[in-house]
This record gives sequence, structure tokens and C-alpha cells, in this order.
Amino acid sequence: MMPFSQHLGVAAPLLRDNIDTDTIIPSREMRTVSRTGLAAGLFAPWRYTDAEARTPNSTFVLNSADYDGASILLAGQNFGCGSSREHAVWALIESGFRVVIAPSFATIFKNNALRNGLLTVELDRSGILEILNWVEADPQRHRVEVDLEQCALRHDVALGPTSFVVNPDSRKMLLQGLDEIGLTEQSLDSIAAFESNDRKRRSWAHLRGD
Repeated sequence: MMPFSQHLGVAAPLLRDNIDTDTIIPSREMRTVSRTGLAAGLFAPWRYTDAEARTPNSTFVLNSADYDGASILLAGQNFGCGSSREHAVWALIESGFRVVIAPSFATIFKNNALRNGLLTVELDRSGILEILNWVEADPQRHRVEVDLEQCALRHDVALGPTSFVVNPDSRKMLLQGLDEIGLTEQSLDSIAAFESNDRKRRSWAHLRGD
């Protein structure tokens, strides 16, 4: 997957709590088993007044020219709850999103995001509203910078950076563009050394029966 270090982008607000995966990508929109072809179905229940005809809902934030090309999503509590479908993450990524910022995330969604290079940043609601108030003044010019190396968000220069916390292993995986297998492969020498020592220490455990 593509490594994540720093990202500067338009931040779109969707501050609703408990946005579930069926809203992010409804089952009827999952017409493929691949990671592509899902972008048009992203947030279909809200994005269209008629999902089949793809009639845009002019009041939905992602249909607004102000937030054209948004790559950072400002969301509400418990984002990604509901079913475990990985398609929800694929649809967000294919639509250009690199970061979701929310007070909390459903665990399975968060894990799926990590495996696919989508950064999830947990930030309290007051911090998100602070970013939103600055962004709304001019969304295309007031872009948000997300720095994973420094674990910092930057928006209004006058306010300084806002720090966030990421699990060290998750941060390493994202910075290096690794999935769990790739992360494990970095420790193959240590694994081989452990197995060699274990064969000497517990030879009986490695005997094969006839």
C-alpha cells in the first residue's frame, strides 16, 4: 500500500455520530469484489436524491464545490460502526480520502483502515470544531496538514499544531506502507534465531513422528 508521511488537503465536515458502514457504502453498491469501482457508491444514501439515477443531493457536503477534491473527512463519534465490510475503507480511498478525523472509531473499521493505508486520527469534538471553524471560512484555501511523522495536525498558524496519538506499530506500518505480513517479514531474522534456539532448548518439541 502507499506509504503515509504528510498530507495537505481539503477537509470536509460530516459531523454525524454513528455513521455506519452501510451508509458509507450500502450493500447494493457493492457490485464488485475488487477494491475499485466503489467510489460512486460512497455515502450513496446521502449523496443522491435518487441513488439508481445518481441524482445529486445539492445539500450534501461532498457535492458542494467548496469541498471539491476533499481528501480529509471530519466526522463524528463512533465512525465506521456496523458491519465489518472492508469495502467502506476501499470506497473512501478510491474517492481520494487519505485521512478521517473523528472522536472515536469502530474497532474493525479502524483496523481495516490501517491495512489499506487510510489514517484514522482520534481527536476530541472541541478540537474538530476548532478545525472546522477555520476551514469553513474558505475550504479550498484553508487546508489541513496531517503530519504522521510528528503526529501533528496543522491548520490555523496562529493556533499552532494539534498533537494526536497513534499506536507505534500502526504508525510504522503506515509510514512504511506495510500491512501486517510486511511488518512481520521485517522480523524474519529474529524469528529464525528464536526457532533455532528453541530447537536446541526444547528439541523434544520439534521431533516429528513417523
